[in-house]
Amino acid sequence: MSYTAVIRTLGAAGEKYQRELDSLMSQTITPEEIIVYIAEGYPVPKETCGKERYVYVKKGMIAQRALPYEEVKTEWILFLDDDVYLPHNGVEQLFKAVKDNDADVVSPDLFPNAERPFKSELLMTVSGRMRARRDDRKWGYRVMRTGGYSYNKTHGNEVLLSQSNAGPCFLCRKQDFLKIKFAEELWLDAMTYPIGEDQIMFYKMYLSGLKVMTLYGSGIEHLDAGGNLGNKEKEKRVVGADYYFRRVFFDRFILRPERNPLKRLWSKICIGYFFAFGMTVSALKGEKEILHIKRDALRRADEFLKRDAYRLLPLVEKKI
Repeated sequence: MSYTAVIRTLGAAGEKYQRELDSLMSQTITPEEIIVYIAEGYPVPKETCGKERYVYVKKGMIAQRALPYEEVKTEWILFLDDDVYLPHNGVEQLFKAVKDNDADVVSPDLFPNAERPFKSELLMTVSGRMRARRDDRKWGYRVMRTGGYSYNKTHGNEVLLSQSNAGPCFLCRKQDFLKIKFAEELWLDAMTYPIGEDQIMFYKMYLSGLKVMTLYGSGIEHLDAGGNLGNKEKEKRVVGADYYFRRVFFDRFILRPERNPLKRLWSKICIGYFFAFGMTVSALKGEKEILHIKRDALRRADEFLKRDAYRLLPLVEKKI
């Protein structure tokens, strides 16, 4: 159960980053090494646990994760953002989940979707953005044909199979992570706001045949979850990025790998419903600026899908 903790950061998480470093050092299974991948041009943070070392890389949510990890000498890697807290047995729980379920990848459930109130759950379902599943003892998170995901509403403190997951914390073998060639998805870093990289990463793992699991009730926390809401300008960028991401994700990961013509047709109906619903809601609310942002995002996404840079990307084939 030897592992290296790797952290991506811009060096600005402050107290949250210190809590993460301290929690790593308090683990029942401490890391062999802590390697921090910091964006070029950013100063090394003052927070420290005395064990970490820094490596400068290009800036970007994908660029700072889609790395060869030549510095890592252990078989297992604990991937972290810079704002995650782990209870003293957090890593031990992750390794146990891997061993007990013969899994390849495990991530704690960091976002409490199951606690979503019924009204919010209903609105999300009608919009096609996400859907709650009940009485499912097998799956945690599943990817939908709208580019959204469904989640387990009645999971209990279990370990369940998943097609998507939370990216701020997960345990995976180095060779398995390199297998998905995550650097092929660097197009994500060009969006107006970083969104969707976790879903693409885990879905590529799933499609490549890796056994991906979600660990519930671990006590591992994402300290910044929901902390950036309320900024209207940022929310506008999120809306644009979301529509751009879903259009490209749908084409690359839902439509292109599908060979069954009926399933391809149904997929097009699903994504068409999602975009039509979102546009209609914005129009009825009189949100002209948001409507324009959504249309512009789809236009830019369609332009990207026609470029050689996209068409030459290797096809993501299902190996499951």
